[in-house]
Amino acid sequence: MSDTYLVTAYADKDQVKALGARWDPARRQWRVPAGMDLAPFAKWLPQSLPLTGAASTADAPISPSLALAPQSPPQFALAPNGAQGIPLSRLLNGVALAVSEAFRDGVWTIVEIVDVRIRQHVYLELAERDLNGNTLAKAPAMVWAHQAQRILPQFQQATGVELAAGLKLLVRARPVFKAQYGFSLEIDAIDPHYTLGDLEANKRDIRERLSREGLFQRNRELPPPWDFNHLLVVAPEGGAGLGDFQAEASRLERHGLCQFTYVYSRFQGEGAAQEIRQQLLSALAQIGANHPWQPDAVVLIRGGGAVNDLAWLNDYALARCLCELPMPVFTGIGHERDNTVLDEVAQQRFDTPSKVIAGIEHLIRERALQARALFESITQQAQRTLELARLNATQWHHQVQTGARGQITQARSQVASHLSELRVQSAHHLRLGAELAQARLSEVKTEARAQLFSAQREVPALISEVRAEARQALRSARLQTRAERDTVTGLSAAVLRQQKENLQRSWTELAQQARQSIADAREGSTSLMREITGQGPSKTLSRGFAVVRSADGEPITSAASAAVDITLQFHDGQRAATLLKP
Repeated sequence: MSDTYLVTAYADKDQVKALGARWDPARRQWRVPAGMDLAPFAKWLPQSLPLTGAASTADAPISPSLALAPQSPPQFALAPNGAQGIPLSRLLNGVALAVSEAFRDGVWTIVEIVDVRIRQHVYLELAERDLNGNTLAKAPAMVWAHQAQRILPQFQQATGVELAAGLKLLVRARPVFKAQYGFSLEIDAIDPHYTLGDLEANKRDIRERLSREGLFQRNRELPPPWDFNHLLVVAPEGGAGLGDFQAEASRLERHGLCQFTYVYSRFQGEGAAQEIRQQLLSALAQIGANHPWQPDAVVLIRGGGAVNDLAWLNDYALARCLCELPMPVFTGIGHERDNTVLDEVAQQRFDTPSKVIAGIEHLIRERALQARALFESITQQAQRTLELARLNATQWHHQVQTGARGQITQARSQVASHLSELRVQSAHHLRLGAELAQARLSEVKTEARAQLFSAQREVPALISEVRAEARQALRSARLQTRAERDTVTGLSAAVLRQQKENLQRSWTELAQQARQSIADAREGSTSLMREITGQGPSKTLSRGFAVVRSADGEPITSAASAAVDITLQFHDGQRAATLLKP
């Protein structure tokens, strides 16, 4: 006996392999090992090779138990007269015998698990579905206890998968028909490579489809959050992973560092991926309608489980939904060895839910340390600015005082100078007036004497007239002299009054300038003091920060130098505290 080579197309490779055929790389052809039943391979056998023996169901002899039944009874046929018929058990036993003779050995078959019941034995509901989910075939199956103890641990160790609904398997099954229980399949082997290949093929198809659509890298290319204020968490309700996550998340919420919004959904079973997507989108819509902010990130977490439990998350619609989110996605699904398509498209992947919250807490702590360093830097800068402003204010105050005193002194000296000059000019004008009046009086006296002598010599008779004219001239001279003296005195008084007015005006302007300079300096000093006061630590404290001080009031800037008894300074007061030992 020799191997039988089949005539197959490329599309038939999975089917003939499942039936037990082996690939011959030398001839690049599928072959059926010698001794294996050829009936399942009938449509791929060469035309020159007819089926013989048990392999040919058409030419196989009919079992005596089956021959008792009519081959093709007419519709509404009546039993012949005298026919007694056979018992149902005999008919079904004949069917069982035919099935047993046709399938002495198991056949490798591709199946999908619909239901699993594990008792002493393992009972399965198997089916075949098309791409639209329509059932093409179904059958019950079982794995006897002695077989289950052998093949199930090997299968789970190789794949990490537990038998569950929705799982596709390549099993070696032997058809069995029993009169009391009907048709079923007895499974004695499971190929783990097929299951792993099917799961991986599904993930590969999702990756390729998202890559063709330009979505696979979209969420991974989003910049990571600079800090965390609001996070949307999607998890199965009551899960152990959620409990680990919430233990640390609650502590962050109590201290007002971050706010968490939780959405619950199933993470395994039929429809789990669709439920996760619906709950996630609904939560984002509610947040957008009721709050002015959007979450800094979306977190998907669940505890570890079997590989096939996580396989429900390898869903194209859910993966695309995560890719299209405008905010980063963090995943903490399963354990370190687990991997889903959601982990691959997420902006950050963590091994477990505990590591997700640890990463969030680490970033918040890092930002807090940066804020603390910046606060200390701002405090130091504010203190330096305050000291510099105080020094500048003191210098400007001294400069204003010095300038004001200088201007007052200068004004006083100018007033004294103007007053002296006015006095000198007034005295000069008075002296000139007096000299002019004296000169005129002398001239008048001289002229009067001359005229008098002339009159006495020439016209003694007219002496009285001369005297009268002399008196008149003298009177006129006196009046003229008095008028000129009044004119000189008025002019001097006007000049003196003008000088006094100029001096008064200069004094008033100087005083106003001095007062304005002092007011400007006072206003600038007040503004500087107000700005300096506004930049002090109290304004920073009002934003939620606190200053840690030692018992003697000195600021504490490092954990190493912290004492046991400390004081926390807030914007509205101080509270004493005691540090716990690390």
